[in-house]
Amino acid sequence: MRLRTRILGLVTVALALMALAACGAVGANDRSTVPANEKVKELDPYGGNLAAEGTPRRGGTLIIGNDREIVSFDPTVSNANLASTAVYDMLLKMAPDGTVKPYLAQSMETPDNGLTWRMGLRPGVQFSDGTPVDADAVIVNTQRHIDKVASPAHSFAEHIASMRAVDPTTVEFTLKSPLGDFPVYFAQPFSATLGMLVSPTALKNGTDIGKQPVGTGPFVLESWQRDNRMRLTRNPHYWQPGMPYLDGIEIRPLSDTETRYATMQNGDVDMINGGYNAEVVRAFANPNLKVYFGPGNSGTYFVFNFTHPPFDDLRMRKAVMEALDLDAASASLYMGQRVPTDSLFREGSPYHTQQASDIFPKQNLEDAKKLVQEYVADGGDPSFSYTTSTSQVTQGEFVQAQMAKAGMKVTPRYYDLAQFTTEVLQGGNFELTSSVTPMDYPFPAVSRTFRSDGSANYGKYKNPRVDALIDDAAATTDPAKRTSDYQQIERILNEDVVLGWMTSSYLSTITKPDVRGIDRYITRDLFFASIWLDR
Repeated sequence: MRLRTRILGLVTVALALMALAACGAVGANDRSTVPANEKVKELDPYGGNLAAEGTPRRGGTLIIGNDREIVSFDPTVSNANLASTAVYDMLLKMAPDGTVKPYLAQSMETPDNGLTWRMGLRPGVQFSDGTPVDADAVIVNTQRHIDKVASPAHSFAEHIASMRAVDPTTVEFTLKSPLGDFPVYFAQPFSATLGMLVSPTALKNGTDIGKQPVGTGPFVLESWQRDNRMRLTRNPHYWQPGMPYLDGIEIRPLSDTETRYATMQNGDVDMINGGYNAEVVRAFANPNLKVYFGPGNSGTYFVFNFTHPPFDDLRMRKAVMEALDLDAASASLYMGQRVPTDSLFREGSPYHTQQASDIFPKQNLEDAKKLVQEYVADGGDPSFSYTTSTSQVTQGEFVQAQMAKAGMKVTPRYYDLAQFTTEVLQGGNFELTSSVTPMDYPFPAVSRTFRSDGSANYGKYKNPRVDALIDDAAATTDPAKRTSDYQQIERILNEDVVLGWMTSSYLSTITKPDVRGIDRYITRDLFFASIWLDR
C-alpha cells in the first residue's frame, strides 16, 4: 500500500477551517465596512485566497513587529522564531485539511504501512551558500536531532532506526515501529521539526548556525542587531522560480503588546505577529487592518508544575480552577470577548466528547476554599508563584486576586517573552504559569505536550496510560481507533486537571490592507515566498 503525500487514514479537525479559507477568502478580509461592534471570529486562518489577490508585484521591504526577540536559528535549539520559515523552507507542508503536501521535498511514501518511508527530493535545489540539497543533507540534519537530546525534535527523530541515501534525491527512513503520521514530523514549524535543513557545508565549517543561518528559504540573513532589528534579503539561489516577491524583510522585536499594536495602527510597520486577545479584538474593529485568525483546538491555559508542591496534589489544581471567575477574566483580560474552551479539542471536533467537558472543574468558590483547607490540614502550603510575561502584568494581578478569595497566596513573577520561553517553560522554573498551543491535527502536538517525555510537557505530567494511548493514536492506520484514542486522552487529561483551560488561542497575523499573499499556519508561522506589497 503506497502513501504518497497523504497521511494514512487521516481524520482532520480542520475541514471547516479549510472550507472557510478556500471559499470564504475572496472579500472575507475586506475590512472597509467593519462595524464598530465586530466580534472576534475565525477569519482566513490559513491566509488569503492568493489566486484572487491579483498579479504579485516585485520589490519592497516588509516591516514586521514581532512579539519577542528571536533566540536562535538552530533547529536543534528550542525557541519560537518568526524568521525561521524565511531562512529555512520546510521539507513538507501541512494543508488545512490535515494532509501532508510536498514543499521542498516532492514526495513522501511508504510501501509497508508506515514502517519504511521514502522521501523524494527536488533535483537542482541549493542552499543559500550553493551547497546542493541532497539525501545526505537530509540525513546529516536528521542525525543532529538524534544526537542532541535537548533538541525539541529529538523525540521525533528517535522513532528512526536507520537512514540511507538510496540515490542523491531519495532518502529512506526505516522506523523502529510503524508510524502512520511520520510525514507530519517534516511539516512542523520551527519550534519542533525535522523539516528544516541547515547547509552541511556550514555545519562542517563550524559556522554558528544560531547566529548565521544557512538554509534553503526565500531569504538570507543580512544583519541582526539584537533587541533592535533584523534584516533579511532575497536568496539568489531560491528554488521557486520568480520568488520571493519582496526585496527584503525587517523584523523589529516589540515585546510590549500596547506598543506593538500602536505601531501597527499608526502604520509604522506592515505586519504584527499578534499574541494576545487585545490585539486581535481591536484589529477586528479596525477597518484599516486585515486579520488572519483561527483559534484551533487547545488554546491558552495554566500549566501546573507536577514535580513539587503544591500542584503535585490534585486538590490544589482543582482549587485553582474552581476559584477562577472566567466571566471576570473575560471582562478584565479579554476585553469582554473571551472565546471559551474547557478541553483539549473544540466542540465539533471528532476527537472531542461532552464527557470530557463535563469532567473539568467549574467555578465553585466554596468548594475551592474547602479543597485548600483540606490541603492545609494535611500540612500543605497553599502559597505559590504565578509566572507570566511582562506583557501580562494585568493577568498576574488578576490571578493573585482570584486565588486570594479561596485562601491561596500568589506571588506574580514577570519575564520578557524570550526569557519566558527558555528560562521558565523549558527550564521548568515555575509553580504555576501559562502557555498557548493552538493546533488543528493532534499529532504530534498532543505527544509533545502530554507524553511523559514530551518536549513541551513543561509541567512534567506523567501518566503511563496516556503515553500508551498517544503512541497507539500515532501508529494506527485505523481512523476509528485513532479517534477513540484521542477521546480517551482528552477525558483523562481533564480528570487529572493537567492544564487549566482559560480561553482559546488568540495567535494572529495582522497586516496593512496592501500586504498580499499571506500563507500561514494557525500558529502564525508564515510562508514568506508568496508575500508581496500592493503599493
